[in-house]
Amino acid sequence: MLEELKVSYEVKVASAHRSPKALEEYVASCGAEVFIAIAGLAAHLPGFIASRTLKPVVGVPVSVKLGGMDALLSMAQMPKGVPVACVGIDNAENAALLAAEILALKDERVAESLREYRRRRGFEVP
Repeated sequence: MLEELKVSYEVKVASAHRSPKALEEYVASCGAEVFIAIAGLAAHLPGFIASRTLKPVVGVPVSVKLGGMDALLSMAQMPKGVPVACVGIDNAENAALLAAEILALKDERVAESLREYRRRRGFEVP
């Protein structure tokens, strides 16, 4: 989805449980403007990232157990002060679209890519 919208991105596999220090270092040094964190089960990854940055974090719960409800609740029930935006279970496409919408606030090129995406799918475009 990000390729289709012409948004540059990086994929990093990391664990808040297995390698928290390495993940913390990555978040601190990363030039990303928005993080998309995909996780299942206890799904601590988005919250961990959100606790280490002021940048927006979009969580994608994955249906590993309990139909993904455990992961969804882990992301949606973050404590006050550490928000994580959360999309539907197994819906990374919406996470990419939300991240692009955030980037489009400052980047007209991304905004135009979103407009074109919606036009092609028959949505009214503001």
